[in-house]
Amino acid sequence: MKSISSTVGFLKRSLEAVAATEGVDWLELQVGKIKADKGSMKLFLSFSQASRHFSKNPLNLSNQGVLDAGKIRSGFSLQNWTSLQTARIILVLEALSEDSDKWLGDIEKLFESADIHEQEALYAALPIYPYQEKFTKRAAEGLRSNMTSVFDAIALNNPYPADYLVEQAWNQMVLKAIFMQRPLYQIIGIDQRLNSSLAKTLVDYIHERWSANRNVIPELWRFVTPFVDDEIVGLLDKVWQNGDDLEKYAVGLTCYHSENFVAKGLLDKYPEIRNKIEKGEISWEEIGKGYEAKN
Repeated sequence: MKSISSTVGFLKRSLEAVAATEGVDWLELQVGKIKADKGSMKLFLSFSQASRHFSKNPLNLSNQGVLDAGKIRSGFSLQNWTSLQTARIILVLEALSEDSDKWLGDIEKLFESADIHEQEALYAALPIYPYQEKFTKRAAEGLRSNMTSVFDAIALNNPYPADYLVEQAWNQMVLKAIFMQRPLYQIIGIDQRLNSSLAKTLVDYIHERWSANRNVIPELWRFVTPFVDDEIVGLLDKVWQNGDDLEKYAVGLTCYHSENFVAKGLLDKYPEIRNKIEKGEISWEEIGKGYEAKN
């Protein structure tokens, strides 16, 4: 990850491209006050007052801006950030001083007192804070939120969970995303965090859903791919026989990437799907978007 000064510079440039001059001037004034303040009140006040000076309109980054965000940290994205969100995180990062305990304490107070929009901003910025390892409990706490937008700020388009959550917390996040039917393809680092414990839980979940005559989100099959055994082959075969096109595309990808020869044999019966996979016409992202469009 790049230095905090480089990150702040990028955020400021991104904000200045869309924000009114008056707002940018106000932000710079607040930054000066925060740096001169030996306490924390200036940070708390400006963090709250930023809504008077910045909108919730998206940043609308250029293609170069998207690339530059990825250079700040792999997987980091501002594509869903607003002007207000960006201004607030600039204030938070500019408050950083040599007293790391004070800064961490201030951030925790902001988390505890934040409204929904403020929480969204604070959680989405997890991957660009210093002292990354200090935020694992906070991230896990946020993932327990009943507010979908807060959960999404951590779970989706955010590299922090894959890099720092322990397996149990990661699995709980994925399971909750499945229960909530969130777009799983937007979870960063899925293939690096696949694990047998999660796969076993999902097999049980599939049985429960089917017993209740309910389908499962097609992207779920991605999480069992490396762990296909005889039981999972049987489940895949049922989808081949009874699933819709989107579900068949999903189990097709699982069969294609699995090392289980029986699963690969199932895919051989559907050469048109294999052909689409090999051409790159079927992907987990396309399956996820297709499911979103249907629901």
